[in-house]
Amino acid sequence: MKILVCIKQVPDSETAFKINDTTNWIQMNNDIVFRMNRFDEFAIEESLRIKEKLPDVNIDVISVGPPRVTSTIRKALGMGADNGIHILLEKELYHSPYEIASLIAFYARDKNYDLIFTGVMAEDDMQCQVGQLIAGILNIPSASSTILERINPDDNAIYVEREIDNGLRESLDLLLPALLTIQSGINHPRYPSLSNVLRAKDQELITVDSKSLPKIENRDRLTGIYYPQKIKNGLFIDGSPEEKAEKLLEILHDKSLI
Repeated sequence: MKILVCIKQVPDSETAFKINDTTNWIQMNNDIVFRMNRFDEFAIEESLRIKEKLPDVNIDVISVGPPRVTSTIRKALGMGADNGIHILLEKELYHSPYEIASLIAFYARDKNYDLIFTGVMAEDDMQCQVGQLIAGILNIPSASSTILERINPDDNAIYVEREIDNGLRESLDLLLPALLTIQSGINHPRYPSLSNVLRAKDQELITVDSKSLPKIENRDRLTGIYYPQKIKNGLFIDGSPEEKAEKLLEILHDKSLI
């Protein structure tokens, strides 16, 4: 069985971003700390659990981006993935979900993967689109927000439960090959082991120049980015806990909230 796990490198949420007016994108500098998208860690862990249950499972991880994303690929190898694939993008620019999904789908199309996993979303843009778009391009069944999966390779199918509204779940039986976007909470991602980290440090990655893949027709374009606008000034209440509580009650009373 072959599993492909799609991972993304994202900037740490504590980063103070600056806008580059020339490129109409984020100003990249040494102050930005990048790491693996946490939702993708659940996808890697789920693939590793399948490998522990079934024989002859091979796990590839793939990421699209500039040279810096190799560190995130190597972290996935440190967690236990077998091979790392880097689709290289030279420039630090905005790339739409459709563009990223197309690049991954073009690479995966003739590789005979039985399962493709992605995280349920990316922490930076939270668009929740890449996984479903990959499935659409490859014309394979998919399930989003997967919170439970049980695979039966003898039946060439996988049983899936996905989260829907009001705490309910939807049950699906999907024929393989299939794609799942993995919800957080499905498992507890493991830490990279020392032996795997040492292996990953020197392991050769498969690098694919994005220019060598079929040309993608852009379906959308970024018109601009800007800082959030300040709507109201915040009010800080000083004093002891008792004084703060008294002032807060006065404010709420004056606004007829209590």
